[in-house]
Amino acid sequence: MPSGFGNKLVIAISSRALFNLDDSHQVYIKEGLEAYARHQIEHEDDVLLPGDAFPMVKKLLRVNERLGGDPRVEIILLSRNSADTGLRVFNSIEHYGLTITRAAFCGGVSPYRYASAFGCHLFLSTDGEDVRQALNHGMAAATLIASKNKAEHDELRFAFDGDAVLFSDEAEQIFKKQGLSAFTESEKLSAKQPLSGGPFKEFLTALQGLQAEFSGDICPIRTALVTARSAPAHERVIRTLRAWNIRIDESLFLGGLAKGPFLKAYGADVFFDDQRMHCDSASEHVATGHVPHGIANEPLQ
Repeated sequence: MPSGFGNKLVIAISSRALFNLDDSHQVYIKEGLEAYARHQIEHEDDVLLPGDAFPMVKKLLRVNERLGGDPRVEIILLSRNSADTGLRVFNSIEHYGLTITRAAFCGGVSPYRYASAFGCHLFLSTDGEDVRQALNHGMAAATLIASKNKAEHDELRFAFDGDAVLFSDEAEQIFKKQGLSAFTESEKLSAKQPLSGGPFKEFLTALQGLQAEFSGDICPIRTALVTARSAPAHERVIRTLRAWNIRIDESLFLGGLAKGPFLKAYGADVFFDDQRMHCDSASEHVATGHVPHGIANEPLQ
């Protein structure tokens, strides 16, 4: 990570995730880049409506206010806009009082490569290809899927799937290739052998470092593991987190039950899962990030 960020939690977010740019995007799709640029310049004083990631970003920045002193959370804006057309985005940032000062405007090309240069722990975008590129370069990344429901509480609550998100997909490969019985037997035999880390391990580690800045009873950040695993496959997960010295606030072992109602009950601000069908179901209840990683996202042979 660049030395200028110290021990900050750094999150990169695309302009279309932060703000609702659907109308502008339709201009681009129907009329092309020049019309889009003209539209943005003509409307640069019109404030953009919040996007799917806006509530989460506000809560993240509020953590800085809670801690005082030097900011511990940094939000980086990454955009396919040019700086000229991106002026509307920065005007909207100023309108909402968001303390976002760093950005990369990439003039129509993918901005994902700057997420690594900024030393980001997480990249959130609405562009699936940008997200895949970031994941391929070893960064936690997710494609945001819109949800009509918003978390109505002051806490910042993250929820994570296990295999292929927090953990590698080594166990999921057995499940996909050999079935549930083989998976269960393999996990029983490997119960004391920690799983390898998945793409979101380092983000969770950085998030826990931020949680440690608060006393346990007043921490505004909460984490949950929401997995389709059940006993006896739970033991390896618990021992893996223990070996990593990572604490999860809540752990739900659902044994294949639909995750959506549980995520709603938990009140997740965002849930990360590698399987699109689980993401589509979850997004009916909470904001969801699809993590296109692991065997579940490989092309069918």
